[in-house]
Amino acid sequence: MALWPRRKSFSGSHQPSLINPLFAALLIQYFRNINHQTVAISKPENGAWVNILPPLKLEEFTELSQELDIPLDFLTDSLDIDERTRFEEDDNVKLLVFKTPTENNSFNDSDAFYITIPICIILTHNQIVTVNSFENDAIKKFLNSFQNRHPDNRKMMCLKIIEKVVQNYMEFLKEINHKRNLLEQKLYDANRNEELLQLMRIQKSLVYFVTALRSNELLLVKLERTNFLSLNEEEREYLNDLIVDNSQALEMANIYTNILSSTLDAFASIIANNQNEVLKRLSVITIVLSFPVLVASIYGMNVPIPFANSPYAFYIPVFLSMAISLVIGWFFLKKKLF
Repeated sequence: MALWPRRKSFSGSHQPSLINPLFAALLIQYFRNINHQTVAISKPENGAWVNILPPLKLEEFTELSQELDIPLDFLTDSLDIDERTRFEEDDNVKLLVFKTPTENNSFNDSDAFYITIPICIILTHNQIVTVNSFENDAIKKFLNSFQNRHPDNRKMMCLKIIEKVVQNYMEFLKEINHKRNLLEQKLYDANRNEELLQLMRIQKSLVYFVTALRSNELLLVKLERTNFLSLNEEEREYLNDLIVDNSQALEMANIYTNILSSTLDAFASIIANNQNEVLKRLSVITIVLSFPVLVASIYGMNVPIPFANSPYAFYIPVFLSMAISLVIGWFFLKKKLF
């Protein structure tokens, strides 16, 4: 099963600039906030935000690791689409791995509409670094609202990025619910397999979301309990708000999953009931038609039969067959079996 997010072109008021010729294949953006304005800079200064975008290659991370003084595995973790959420510290460099939602660009019609991918947030000695294995809306939205952000306040900026991730979940869940309502209505009207397959793709998306949101929630709770980021009182309150928002997103995902499961079960029961009705009617038709066939078979035997020499010999079996069929049909109709 192919699971690849949809790669989108960068859009926004501030276009990225390639910084270092050593990293020509890597798209690296360096940003500073100067006088409440986002400014792209040419090198990783103290207090800068370093944003690394795809395409990513493993061998290129070695030079980048030396340039930014970051453990190599912190950078390469984002390459694994199934990387688990966690936090880690090495040589006073802190790593946070979160799951963020994105559209699935798979060509397989049975795959999920949306999946989750890792986003790595690295707090170095004097910078904040974000590594994206695929471009995602959370970073793009954060960049578009970067005017009032201060990269030198790395802990709060980290929480703001997490906030955008949670907001992305909310928006995708609303899209999923809207798409589900449309497909259910089409299914009620047409009762086609195509809509059922689309609903199953939505169900797969919700499975990814529930799993990712649950792991994100556990990570946020651990961050709050261990104070891994050394937050002050205001920042801890902000983190608690993020925990609440993530819990709401998880609850929404669970509710939509339950509704969708109930809907699919209901339609499965409807389909099974319709099949039983069709089989029952076919059985009744078979019984009704079996008596004319029996009469015709009897009169087709090469033996003496009643009324064989009568001028009405043809009409008698026809009338008899129709009469028996009508009586049997009336009986089944009265019993509401047809």
